[in-house]
Parts: sequence; C-alpha cells; structure tokens
Amino acid sequence: MKIAVPDLVTNSYFPAIAAVELGFFQQEGLEATLEHVFPVPQTMAAMRDGRLDFVAGGAHATLNAFPNWNGAKLLIALSQGIYWLLVLRSDLGVERGDVDAIKGLRIGAAPGVDVGLRRLLTEAGIDAERDGVQIAPVPGANQPGVSFGVTAAKALEEGQIDGFWANAMGAETAVRRGIGTIALDVRRGDGPDAARFYTFAALVTTDRLIERNPDAVAAAVRAIRKTQQALKADPELATEVGNRLFPRAEAGMIADIIRRDLPFYDPEISEEVIRRMNRFAQDIGLLSAPVPYEQVVYTSGQ
Repeated sequence: MKIAVPDLVTNSYFPAIAAVELGFFQQEGLEATLEHVFPVPQTMAAMRDGRLDFVAGGAHATLNAFPNWNGAKLLIALSQGIYWLLVLRSDLGVERGDVDAIKGLRIGAAPGVDVGLRRLLTEAGIDAERDGVQIAPVPGANQPGVSFGVTAAKALEEGQIDGFWANAMGAETAVRRGIGTIALDVRRGDGPDAARFYTFAALVTTDRLIERNPDAVAAAVRAIRKTQQALKADPELATEVGNRLFPRAEAGMIADIIRRDLPFYDPEISEEVIRRMNRFAQDIGLLSAPVPYEQVVYTSGQ
C-alpha cells in the first residue's frame, strides 16, 4: 500500500507517518510505504489516478481531485482542527491574535493551503488586494523531500518573505531561531472562530479501494487509531520516527510538538465537523452544494 503525504518533515500528518515507521500498518497485515507528493492538490490527483492508495492530508483538499466528494472518502481524523499557523517576522513585534498585523506583508503559503488563509482574512474583514497582503508559494518548497514549513522558516530568515502560513514544525523552527513570532494559532483560539473548522488532517482513500479491498481499508483505520494511542502513551516515540526520517534539528523538535498536539488526537469525524468544513469548501468554490455525511466519511468497519 502506498501512502502519500504532501509534507514529510511535519507534525501535521504525523500519525500516518508514525503508523508506517512504528510498524502499526504491518501489525494489521498491511505492507505500507511512504511517499512525498507536493502540493496537496497534486497528492490527491495522484490517488485519483491510481498511483496511490491512501493520502494523509487536509480533508478539504480531497475535493481538488474528487468534485463534490464523488469517488473518495475520509477514513479517520489524524488530528482535529485546522493545523496551520501564521508566523510573522519577530522584529515586527506582533501581538498574538492580531490579524490586522498581516496588512502590507509578503506571506508564504503552499498551493491548496493558501485557501485557508485567504478565507480567514476575508472573515476577519481584510481584503488581501486592498490591504496589500501578498500570498504566494515559497521558492524551493516544491523539491522532493522538502518540508514546506522548514523551507518557509528559512525564507523568512533570509528576508524573502515577511511571514508564512504553515505547519507547527515550520513555526517551531522560526520561533526557536528567534526569527518569527506566532501571530495566529487558529485551532487554539486565535482568529475568527469559524476558521478552526475549515479543515483537519485526515487519512483519505478512494471508493474504488473501499469496494475492492474493504479489509485493507479497515486495517488502515485500526493502524491509525493504535498509533494515536501509542503516541499519547509515549510521545517520545515521535523522536524515534524523527531520527529515521527527519534532519537532526527537526528530529529534535518533533516530540515536543507532538506532545502539544496530543489533545487533538481524536480519530472521530463528527457530522458537525463535516458540515462546517463543507461550508468552507462551498465558500471557496471547491464544493457546489451540501452533500450527505455518508458521502464524505467512511462509516463501515469502524
């Protein structure tokens, strides 16, 4: 089974990465390999085209390749809530929660991820064009094996951008280097309340695989649940995974980040979360109309 992530050196999809590296997929009888396919719309397209079996990514991004939720399902939540943070240059002296501080700045954001920031700004009353907010990809972030967040932190340090919208690994890198300050951590209460529900990290597969191999799909769900439980019991397992896959600096940070993320390691996908995420998808033009929960979420073998 091929499992892809749009960012490998990250906390965002870590339960899926750890499920492979710690052997939980193997315990469930699945031979699984990890692939890095960036950005997330391309990751979903690769699964649609049959080159991948599972994707660990932003739940809403499934719609980039499966319009109106036709042909794919969310299997399990890797973590709850939107997991991107807004980091701005530390010399700006921005106070936590100050959305207006983004005005006039150059912000790095990955394709497919940028839609969350753009919608958040709209809900906060900020017009990117009127208020001079430039949102664009970070140079060099599309290279194989590259972490978008870590690359964004490097671009911030070099003065190529004034801030970035990325994962907690990128944020932690910038904060520890003293070059960045967290302006918004949405799922911990910063910014417009609705933004917390724009998306969440999920394991996704195709209806085709569910029909062809339901036992493998159910096994993948069990593997993720066991991984979340194992990380809650011993967050230092994250360092073991990091030492295998991450550069030294990031491997040294991952356990601390995962320990902070543990409250969000709830595998359940509620109808309310789907309703609010689909509202966001409609607002940004990814979804044409509301769809039933059962069309979005895998409900067999839970």
